[in-house]
Amino acid sequence: MNIVVLAGGISTEREVSIVTGTLVCSALRQRGHRAILMDVYFGLPMDETGTKDMEKIFSEDYNIDKARDYINSFNEDLDSIKETRREFFGENVIPICQAADIVFMALHGAEGENGKIQSAFDLFGIPYTGTDHLGSAMAMNKNISKKILQYSGVPVPKGYVVKRGEDIILPSNYHISYPCVVKVCCGGSSVGVYMVNDQEQYLQAIKQGFELEEEIVVEEYIKGREFSVGVIEGQALPIIEICPKEGFYDYKNKYNAGMTVETCPAQIEEKLTKKMQNYAQTAAEALMLHTYSRIDFLMDEREQIYCLEANTLPGMTPTSLLPQEAQQVGMSYGELCEKLIEVSLKS
Repeated sequence: MNIVVLAGGISTEREVSIVTGTLVCSALRQRGHRAILMDVYFGLPMDETGTKDMEKIFSEDYNIDKARDYINSFNEDLDSIKETRREFFGENVIPICQAADIVFMALHGAEGENGKIQSAFDLFGIPYTGTDHLGSAMAMNKNISKKILQYSGVPVPKGYVVKRGEDIILPSNYHISYPCVVKVCCGGSSVGVYMVNDQEQYLQAIKQGFELEEEIVVEEYIKGREFSVGVIEGQALPIIEICPKEGFYDYKNKYNAGMTVETCPAQIEEKLTKKMQNYAQTAAEALMLHTYSRIDFLMDEREQIYCLEANTLPGMTPTSLLPQEAQQVGMSYGELCEKLIEVSLKS
């Protein structure tokens, strides 16, 4: 297949996306596909002759490292480039994606998981991996997704929303005590997530959050064990438990090897395993995540389970959770990449 692995972008998770995209592209090429790596925001210039021959783009002779280095070359100047750009899609992104059999979405964060690119691709008739624009948008917004999960019978932590420009609400107004959790409404990879222990830290976290987004979600702190459950075509994978060596499962602990102990399958009772997997399947169905997703949970000392969020484009880095879960059912990294393409083409 001719496959575009779309990565990069402008979100706070750009660098993680590039790692994901590079690995996915390499795995697909090893399995015989003509995959190329492309930055959604900077695109891909045609060769010096200005050829529009797509066969030359999806060639057998392809240097992934060179493509990755080209994408990374924009990292330091990204903010300044954003100030002068009006159009989101980079050079030749749409025509190259239209020429592909499918686009593998290796994007993470707002512009990638919030449904906007999916909407555009739907209009251009471009097939892509992952859920559609509606499921992406609902899952990305933590305020909306929490309401949908609650209505569907999936337990979530108690919380409320603070909007930029409105009066600051204190946790005590909602009978939430310190410590509590402050997080941006549409963030990912734990970017913009703050654990606060008093009012001073709370106000500082709100201020920092508003530098990233206009809406902030405040939740009660659930002390307990953290888990994640991948769901592919409505079926839950084995549960993985995540135990950071220090602090909580933040950006540093997620993407630095050795910072977190991950156990798969999780060592919990069978009844709790089935309960959590059922919650994961219910969450995926309620949010219309019909292809694949990853649902994150906390379980407190009383064995009460709380759903934290749903991830529509789970990470595929060496330390990512979905590949580890798939491995437990005998699926290699390359096979997982092909499986995600297969289920997406059926949707």
